[in-house]
Parts: sequence; C-alpha cells; structure tokens
Amino acid sequence: MGAVGQTTTGGYLERYDEALASAPMSAFGLVREWIRSDWRGLFAELRERRPILVTPAFTVVTRHADVTEVLSREEIFSVRAFGPRLDAALGGPFMLGRDATAMNWREKGLMQVMLDPGDVAGVRELAGNLADELLDAASPGGRVETVGGLFRPVALGVCAHYFGFPGPDPQTLSRWTRAVVTDGFANFHGDPEIQAASVRAGTEMIAYLRERLAEYRAAPDPPDDVFARLVRSSHVPDDRILINMAGLPLGFVESAPGAMTEAVEQLLMRPEVLAEAVEAAGDPERFDRYVWEALRFNPFFKLLPRLCERDHVLAAGTPRATPIPAGTFVLAAPASAMFDADVVPEPGEFRLDRPAHHHLFFGHGHHACLGVHPARVVVSETVRRLLLRPGVRLLPPPEGAVERALGIFPDRFVVGLGTERREG
Repeated sequence: MGAVGQTTTGGYLERYDEALASAPMSAFGLVREWIRSDWRGLFAELRERRPILVTPAFTVVTRHADVTEVLSREEIFSVRAFGPRLDAALGGPFMLGRDATAMNWREKGLMQVMLDPGDVAGVRELAGNLADELLDAASPGGRVETVGGLFRPVALGVCAHYFGFPGPDPQTLSRWTRAVVTDGFANFHGDPEIQAASVRAGTEMIAYLRERLAEYRAAPDPPDDVFARLVRSSHVPDDRILINMAGLPLGFVESAPGAMTEAVEQLLMRPEVLAEAVEAAGDPERFDRYVWEALRFNPFFKLLPRLCERDHVLAAGTPRATPIPAGTFVLAAPASAMFDADVVPEPGEFRLDRPAHHHLFFGHGHHACLGVHPARVVVSETVRRLLLRPGVRLLPPPEGAVERALGIFPDRFVVGLGTERREG
C-alpha cells in the first residue's frame, strides 16, 4: 500500500539555528508553526539530525525510545505542567494531574473497573446506532459536516448513554469540555482569560454533576451506566465521584472526534486504501486496522507535555544523550515516534500488520488512556458506519478542508455522501 504526502522541503534546523542566533526567544515560535504546518517533515529531519531538540522555551523529543522513556518515567517527567489547571477547573485534585500518588493509583484502578472492557460490544452498538441516525438525516443533502454533524454528536451521545453524563444539553457539555481542555492542554502561554473560562466551565460542570448525583441516589432503579456504577460503590466519597465523572468527557469529547476526523481524511486521501477499507467495512475486526493505520499518518495528539522534575540525561548511553535540567518543559512527540524507522518498519507505507506497540494514540506508561477499550470502538465504529455509505468522498477546498480551532481541535470537515446505506 502506498504512502501519501511524504515529501518535505527540509532545512528546518538551518532556519531554526539562524533565528536562534539573532532572536533566541523567537526561534521556538518557528518550531511551533512548523509542527502545525509540516510536522512530519520537521520530525523526520529532527529524528535524523537532532532527535532531542532543545529550544529556549521547551525541549522536543522525537525518537521512539526517547518518547517512551519520557512517558514511562513519571517520577522524572511529570504531568505537573498541566495538572494544576485541571485541579483549578474541577475544584479539587484530579488523577490525570497526579503522578504515582496513592490517589492516582486508587482512582485510576477504580475508573478502569467502571469502564469495564466487557462493555465494548454494547458501546460499539451504541456508537453505530447513533452514527446511523445522524447519517440518515444527512444523506438526502448529499454531504455531511462530519465534526459537528456526526463525530462530536456521537461522542456526546456516548457520554450521555454510557457514561451517564448528558449535560443540561449536548451544546453545554461540549462548551464545558472545550474550555477546560483548551486551558489544560493548549494554553501554553498561560492566557488568564482562557484559564478563567476553564474555571467557570468546570464550576458549572461540577454543580451540574452534584445535582445529577442527588438524582441517582434518589432513583429506585438507576440505569447501568458508569455514573450509576460509581454511585453504587459506596466507599467512594461524593467529591471523588464528581471529579472523576467530570474527567470522563474531558478525555473523550475532544480526542474521539479529533481522531475520527484525522482518520477519515487520511483514508479519503488514499483511493486504493479507501476501496479496500470500504470492502472490509462489513467485518469490523478487519476494518478497524484501516482506521488505526490511517490515524498514524496524522494522529490527533502529536505532542504530550511533561515537566522535568530533576536533572536527567535522556537517552543515556547513546550518541543522542542529552542533559535535561530540572524545570524543563518537555514535549514528547508520539506522532514522530510512530515514524521512527528503528522501531516501525517502512514507516511511510500504509501497512495493516503493525503490532499494537507501534501505535501510541492512547499514550504510554503511567498516564496511558484508562478508557482505551470503549474509546477504540467508538472511533472505529463511527468511521465504519460512515464508510458503509456509498459515495463518501473528499470535497474540494475550501469546503472540503478541515477547519481547526487554535490550530488543534477539528471544528469542521465536510465530505460528500451517498444517499443509500450498505449493510454491514
């Protein structure tokens, strides 16, 4: 299977070094822009020539071994870079902002039990039914705005029916999650207005969940959703139920639609691969491999932030060994790691035989996604239901281009759509 978009102009390091010599604090702005405009070209050059790039503002880590070292050494590379912002939004400590503490271990284990892998079949059916309803409504028009008209509503529907967290309405829940996630993971400059919006959203979210908790406790026969399971776990204090429930959409409502958008765009860019994927769409097990390999070519999370807690030599014992001083803001690049030819054979080729450890979509190590099992099937099943519709195709820009908020979050992606549904 062929590759798409593998060419690059190169020369990034020369331009970076020139900027660094003349205006040191402007040089890192170039890196940020290149990550948005040509991350594969930039990372390819870095992996080859400077795999650990030290800038005045942050350090970028691009090789597979080094990325996994950063993500698996939580005692050295912590989540303290964004944890306090999540705590501020939710009004208390949240496990995602903690590293190997008793609370983190206890509540991560608790939520992994609540998000039972045995739920996968039911969650897949739920996502598929939600997707079909939305596609049935869109198909007479011959196109669908996939982010707002399919991917995000499916994610919000899963929040409502599986998590037990519908929000006052889907639009409000969507607004809350965008505000908190933007501050926690995209507000690198610490903009106070973004931080204030996050705290307002989080306060509203917790207040809503408190009312819903009272409703669950009063209900004689609550539904078997994640919220109800937490309520039945009588040893869990109310404040911990509320904060952990608030964390579920924060880790899902942005990332799941983001992954769906990137995977669909990559499949539609490859006509031969798309034809094979459509042929495989009648068999979910066969089809899912196309989604995850497509997503490798443009993963939603390209960088994962960490803070170096003490002096450390990264990649010690190798030619790329680099001292990382305490206090360094480190950006581990799983998007780059998945193209490291030392680990991933023929990284520029679209291959369906890659083992799971070549895919870093759900993180790695201590903070790997705890809801990976339901999240995987929601993403892949929604994409499958879309491709079961004849005539799904890219539209010419500007209508067919992916529009992104803050250059990160997909907000609009219109594709052509047939008017019938294949069985599958």
